[in-house]
Formats: sequence, C-alpha cells, structure tokens
Amino acid sequence: MEQTATFASAGDTTVTPAAFHVMMKPRGAICNLDCKYCYFLSKEMLYPGSRFRMADDLLEEYTKQYIASQQVPVITFAWQGGEPTLMGLEFFKRAVALQQQYRRPGTKIYNAFQTNGTLLDDAWCSFFRQHDFLIGLSMDGPPELHDYYRVDKGGAPTHHKVLAAARLLQKHRVEFNILTTVHAGNVEHPLEVYCHLRDEVGTQYMQFIPIVERDNETGFQEGEAVTDRSLTGAQYGKFLTTIFDEWVRHDVGRVFVQIFDVALAAWSGQRPGLCIFEETCGNALALEHNGDLYSCDHFVEPAYRLGNIQEIPLLEMVGSDFQRQFGLDKRESLPTYCRECEVRFVCNGGCPKDRILHTPDGEPGLNFLCDGFKHFFTHIDQPMRIMAGELRAQRAPANIMRILAEEEAVMQRRFATAQRNDPCPCGSGRKFKQCHGRHIP
Repeated sequence: MEQTATFASAGDTTVTPAAFHVMMKPRGAICNLDCKYCYFLSKEMLYPGSRFRMADDLLEEYTKQYIASQQVPVITFAWQGGEPTLMGLEFFKRAVALQQQYRRPGTKIYNAFQTNGTLLDDAWCSFFRQHDFLIGLSMDGPPELHDYYRVDKGGAPTHHKVLAAARLLQKHRVEFNILTTVHAGNVEHPLEVYCHLRDEVGTQYMQFIPIVERDNETGFQEGEAVTDRSLTGAQYGKFLTTIFDEWVRHDVGRVFVQIFDVALAAWSGQRPGLCIFEETCGNALALEHNGDLYSCDHFVEPAYRLGNIQEIPLLEMVGSDFQRQFGLDKRESLPTYCRECEVRFVCNGGCPKDRILHTPDGEPGLNFLCDGFKHFFTHIDQPMRIMAGELRAQRAPANIMRILAEEEAVMQRRFATAQRNDPCPCGSGRKFKQCHGRHIP
C-alpha cells in the first residue's frame, strides 16, 4: 500500500497533542454479523490474504507506544472492529496485563469496548466487570427496527441475542451504553426506539449515530450519492427533536443522550467534546490489525494511511504535518454559509465525511445533515438556555422538567379560557381557532 502522508522533518517544531484517541481494530473488518449499512466491512479489501489478527508482539508495541505518548493522567484504550470479541478473551487478558506492565506511576488506564454483543457470555462479562471496561452495545431499537438491517451472515435476526447480552452486562454490573445507528429503517420511529432502550432494555446512556452511506464501489468517502439505507437531514432532525421533547420533560438527570450532553456543553460555553462537532479534528485515529495507522476511523483508505507503528513511531505520525492539516481542513474548508450560521457554535459543520452537498450559493462542503442539525439545534435553544442557566447558578439541569411543567400548566389554563377569535395564547399571531383551538368544536 502506498504511503501518501508527509511527515515532519527532524528540525520541525511540530507540537503533538497531549492526548489523542486511537480506535483499535485488532480483528480488522472481520465480523460475525452482516449489518447492511456497515461502513467498515468493505475495508477487508485493503488487506487481501491477511489473517486479520493482531499479533501479540504488535499488541505489546502499540501498548508501549500509546501509553508513552499520552501526557495525561487518565488513558483510555478503545477497541472496535469488525467485532473485537472474535479475538477471544485471552487476547484481552494479555492486553490488560500489558497495560499494567507499561503504565506509568499515578496513571489510570481504562478500556472502552464496542461490540454487537452476540458472543458475550458470563466469562466475558466477568472479565469486563473485573477490569472496569466500559461497553458500547449496538442496538437499533425494538426487534422489528433493529433487525431491519442488523442481521447475521445468514440473514437471520439478532435483536434477541443483543438483548440477552444487555441482560448479562446488567447481571454482572458492567457499565454499558447503547449505540443506535439511525437509518432508513428506524428513523421514522423515534419514540419507539427511545422508549424501547429506556424502558425495555433499561439503559441510561444512549448515542444516536446517523447513517450517511456513500453509494460507490470502493467503500471510501467519495462521490455525492448516498444509498437508500441512508436517512435524510430532515428525518434526522425530526428524529432527534421528537426524542428530545420526551427526554426534556421526563428524563433529564436519569437518561443521558450523547448529543444532548454535547449541546448542553456548547450552550454552557464549553467545547462540544465530540469530534464531529469540534472546530477542528485529527485527534481520533484508527489502528488496523497489522499496525497501520489512519487519520480517522471513517477514513481508513489508502490516501489517509499515515504509516505503520512498527516502522514509524506513533507519536511522530500523530504529530505529522499531514495529520495536523487533516484536522485543520475541517475548519479551513467550512463554507461561508456555515461560518455565518447561528448554530455554528455547536455544530461547526459536522463531520467532514458528510460534507457532500453544496450551499444555496453553490459553495461545496455543506454537510448532508445540515438541515437536520439546524432544525434540532434551533428547536432546543430555549430549554438549553434554561439548563445552562441552572448550571451557572449551581443548580441541577433537571429543574428544566419542573419549569416546563409549570409553563405548560399556565398555557393550558390560558387555552381553556381563550375564545375562538382571540389571539392564540401560544404567541403564534394567529387566531386561537386557527392555531391551538382548531380541534376544539
């Protein structure tokens, strides 16, 4: 594979980040499922003839370099795939032992592990509990929505296996969150998805990841067409706002949704804290099973291969001119339309992988999900202002539920006394009979 990245010279004054994130793929793209929208299964074509298993000496080399490169007191190892459980439990026992062997005094090490859950058993969950792993479990909603695309190699449904995995994790008191991909099969059913995860699965932590899948033969981030499995921006915006309206009235402080947390941070004057909404990127890389390092998990393709950790030190690749420019390009290529947008402070143009549209004035680089993000972030503005205000006053953001309930009670009393030709109490400017009173005989 040709290396295209350009590295800093020995005399360069490159400043490497104090910390960065690497998504480890010890089994490469190999998986026991055949999820129809999976962007990573096609990466198998990059390594013809490979065994797709990380060797023990490479695991040790990576562990040593990764720990040495992190200048922070808490270091997180992230494991993904494909399906990482296909490496077997013994591999991760060695991984934990190596982490302790190379750990600096005073440093804490954690592990995050993303899995489809179908191979988990008591032994896995006992290990996760013993070593304080944080598990990301993939589930797309109730059975009929989850199984729309998340099937095994024979096309059979998998929801029942994932639910069993959740029960095992709960039995062993392993902390886990649910990662839900939002796609054409479930995007029109936001409350069914949310309520299933909250009430049936019993999770407190959720992520909703939009599927924007390029329609091409390479599996790379190229071309403007998307598959029919992809959602639209408008659909994603409606999906998020519907769930937010349920959450903000009933679940603040007891259910944690990643994009809502990101929004509250932004409205509180902090950095969003999630790479897709940061101004720049480049500190979230991907490491393949053979030691190849790529600029990003979504750009595992030849043009973004930085090198191999057995040939070039990890820190040198992360601090290279190429990688630094990769991260800066996110901000520098942002269209004027986005720079002038009122929700830029939280959105920042979204993930570069999805910037495939043109702005209304014809400039390239508009995010495919732009209208959805704008709708969602505009919709939540007032509740977010209230919650941010509660935080500044050192009160609980969960107070928003009481505040909204009181406001809605007042509004209902106004509706009850409004006459048909009165201005609607909601402030729309329309007559009551043409607004909230239109269904009242």
